[in-house]
Amino acid sequence: MQSLQPDPAARYRNVLEALWRIIRTEGLWRPMRGLNVTATGAGPAHALYFACYEKLKKTLSDVIHPGGNSHIANGAAGCVATLLHDAAMNPAEVVKQRMQMYNSPYHRVTDCVRAVWQNEGAGAFYRSYTTQLTMNVPFQAIHFMTYEFLQEHFNPQRRYNPSSHVLSGACAGAVAAAATTPLDVCKTLLNTQESLALNSNITGHITGMASAFRTVYQVGGVTAYFRGVQARVIYQIPSTAIAWSVYEFFKYLITKRQEEWRAAK
Repeated sequence: MQSLQPDPAARYRNVLEALWRIIRTEGLWRPMRGLNVTATGAGPAHALYFACYEKLKKTLSDVIHPGGNSHIANGAAGCVATLLHDAAMNPAEVVKQRMQMYNSPYHRVTDCVRAVWQNEGAGAFYRSYTTQLTMNVPFQAIHFMTYEFLQEHFNPQRRYNPSSHVLSGACAGAVAAAATTPLDVCKTLLNTQESLALNSNITGHITGMASAFRTVYQVGGVTAYFRGVQARVIYQIPSTAIAWSVYEFFKYLITKRQEEWRAAK
């Protein structure tokens, strides 16, 4: 849905139509393409992400607002954590999006990695890194600040409360996703180097955020920056809700076991 000049057979009006037509014309498992490479990248990326966030949040909060919660500390910690997360995740995103494009020539992850490496070099896996950061730094700042803000209202004692983690995570993801959709469209263009967009009086590879913003506007105008916003919000709501609820569960479980172990010594 974010494609600037999609193939006529891949023009979709809404998320449900897109999903139905993809399954009907390309098979039941087509929407799952890229799952394996995403899962491979998500493990180390999220480990770095949450570890960095927790450490910096506590350190900065102690400096800015000792003994309390600081939204500035939450946002700053989220921004720094994003640098590590995206460094691990960016190559996986490039491969995933190229495999998900309509009529993609790649059927296996290894085929895609080999072709990108041979034809465009190792730098292609990080071509969208600066745009990814430009998108994800504000995304994560909004995301973490909204999550912590909602936790203050739904879970002021900061105990393990699954329903509050799910609700806060879902709302935080939706707000952040909608606000950063224009940057996500540019990131998709940089990752895929969409051939029809490149043929629209534009020569060579699209590199850098400024070039991507300019290309999106030339091809589709202002409205092109919000292509796929509905799908992006629908995707982020369960994604962030699951991420936060699972993270908070394991944080509670591990912390509880550590306390029991210390008490038993």
